Amino acid sequence: MSRLLVALAALTVSACSAPAPATPIVTPPAAVVQLPAVPQPGRDPHSFARPDEVRVDAIELDLTVDFDAHVLRGSATLALTRSVADAPLVLDTRDLEIERVEAHLPDRTDWVTTTHALAGPHPILGQALSVDLPPGADRVRVHYRTSPASTGLQWLAPEQTSDRAGEFLYTQSQAIHARSWVPCQDSPGIRAAVAARIAAPAPYRAVMAAEELSNETGPNGHVLRTFKLDQPIPAYLLALAVGRLESVQLGPRTAVWAEPGVLPRARAEFADLEAMLTAAEAAVGPYRWGRYEVLVLPAAFPFGGMENPRVTFVTPTILAGDRSLVSLIAHELAHSWSGNLVTNATWRDFWLNEGFTVYVERRILEAIYGRERAEVEAVLGREHLEIELADMSDRPGDQILHLDLSGRDPDDAVTDVAYEKGALFLRRLEQAYGRDAFDPFVRAWFDRHAFTGQTTEAFRAFLTAELKAPLLPGQTAPDVDRWLEAPGLPEDAPRPQAASLTLAADAAREFAAGRKIDARAFSPLQWIHFLRALPLKDGSRPAAAVLAELDAAYHFTAAGNAELLSEWLILAARHGYRPADARIREFLTSVGRRKYVLPIYDALLATPEGAALAREIFAVARPGYHAITRGSLDALLGAP
Repeated sequence: MSRLLVALAALTVSACSAPAPATPIVTPPAAVVQLPAVPQPGRDPHSFARPDEVRVDAIELDLTVDFDAHVLRGSATLALTRSVADAPLVLDTRDLEIERVEAHLPDRTDWVTTTHALAGPHPILGQALSVDLPPGADRVRVHYRTSPASTGLQWLAPEQTSDRAGEFLYTQSQAIHARSWVPCQDSPGIRAAVAARIAAPAPYRAVMAAEELSNETGPNGHVLRTFKLDQPIPAYLLALAVGRLESVQLGPRTAVWAEPGVLPRARAEFADLEAMLTAAEAAVGPYRWGRYEVLVLPAAFPFGGMENPRVTFVTPTILAGDRSLVSLIAHELAHSWSGNLVTNATWRDFWLNEGFTVYVERRILEAIYGRERAEVEAVLGREHLEIELADMSDRPGDQILHLDLSGRDPDDAVTDVAYEKGALFLRRLEQAYGRDAFDPFVRAWFDRHAFTGQTTEAFRAFLTAELKAPLLPGQTAPDVDRWLEAPGLPEDAPRPQAASLTLAADAAREFAAGRKIDARAFSPLQWIHFLRALPLKDGSRPAAAVLAELDAAYHFTAAGNAELLSEWLILAARHGYRPADARIREFLTSVGRRKYVLPIYDALLATPEGAALAREIFAVARPGYHAITRGSLDALLGAP
């Protein structure tokens, strides 16, 4: 990472002396720090941190939530391990106003102001904060405030929440957004224990991805809550939500949080949470985080879920009323092992987080709901992967598990390749060696690498050393190079089969041909497969006519299941089925989940009328989307 070192060495460092200045010490925005062409040993290309010189081992936050200004203000105290005596501490930041920095010396009770400097901004990475460390300094305290533009924070007005009764704040730190609300070493390969004191105005409740230790009434009508997480985590798992939140216990170790009006539905939907946790432990070993809770966020949340330790954040779009979408909960729970316990060392190794998680998710579903349900999810997963691979036909590099992200935003890694291709690779290994051999291998992977960051190269070495069982009769060993380093799906990729989905696909072909079908007993997941299997491009019948007949019979435009509705709206948008336009408008202005909104907007662009509608809707909906969603849609539709 030579260019980074040179750029940081050239920083103009200004002295801070007591009394501390009220404004941040900033270097002139001259040279923008460049991403290295290739990752350097021991360094993450998406972080300015130099953990081989100075590493942050613990983070203590003291923050006040300001809903009026849309900022957090306070301090972050960082405990350090110093391997190079005269090296500075280098942190990642983005859109932070650094007020002053202090250092702690073991032989003194007070803190001393130290010099610091911010590098010029990088368009992806933000700004490196370099802190001079006095000899012997073991802690640093950064006094700062966030910006309303911080990409890791979304501030919601009452009308954007489910109950419309108060404001709401939540964080989204993955992949490199933690640096926009905490000055930190924002790399998945660097772990730190966490403590926090959060002051939030009553009646709002602060919830963190940590154990709550105490609460008390503070000044100015604020409630002060303290939190602690002894298990070290990477910065992308730092999480905070503040709103009108209540909780209900689901089991000895499980609970759900939500706005009061949402809580009864969430309680019913997640009733199997404790059983899922037990099933996960049976598959991959002890749960090491104490409690497992789920917090239902407002609909603006850009993802299905975020696997913050102890408290998963989820979208309300999974509250289908029939538990048909709880695979997402199984997925986020599985992250307690793959991702939270054993983490991709860099975002190039993202498949180690997500491929393992999808594999474990389906083992949980199989244990709770049976083999057929798990196979249904696997079929739909491979189906969606094939659609995405076809869309990536001009980008073969993005089809590779061991993804090269040099010079790119790590959010680009969030595709079905890491999730579904990664899971298929692990399933292929299970297929070749059998569960009796593969299950102990998976457990050993988690046990021996607990609380560490791992690379694809390390996984390959572990695979070679540990999975030595004989192949099952008739099986061949998978080509690991082909799976990890080549685009597309290998010829030996498993093809899951589900009888209920075969029935749905047959019905889709019959309906498209104009023949009657009996689909009254279809589940939402069968209907999703049905819609994907409709042969609308063969020209035998006009697509809009087929969709109109379907809608009249089965009322898809009025569907309440968000997964099914999004599949329907994609078809309607792509084929110009205008009676669905009002529902498209309503859905896109009320839901921010990227999985749904991006493909619907993209499908609208297939026709001139749809493209005009897409831009009209986006102009209205854009302010309510999370910054991550806005960025993707700005690229698709053109920033307004």
